[in-house]
Amino acid sequence: MQQEEAELVVAALQQRRVFAHLYRGGVNRFGVRIVLSDGREALWDVDGAAGLEAQVMADGVLVGFVPKIEGSQGWSVEQTVEAIAAATYT
Repeated sequence: MQQEEAELVVAALQQRRVFAHLYRGGVNRFGVRIVLSDGREALWDVDGAAGLEAQVMADGVLVGFVPKIEGSQGWSVEQTVEAIAAATYT
């Protein structure tokens, strides 16, 4: 995800009252960090691969994931926001 796109997604999620933040995963790597109510966090699209997916972390340890959503590599910001806002984390 490009920085501008990630910033737009974060802003739209925050308007929906989702605890979203810009995630900086390294040099020119950006994604969306969602803070979950149980202390975990979901890191969306931080691995640089095409398509939307998330890693669910707890205390820096991978505890789950949201698999890549097929066809999401060409999605608009609005579609990305809707998918992240509607995601369930088990």
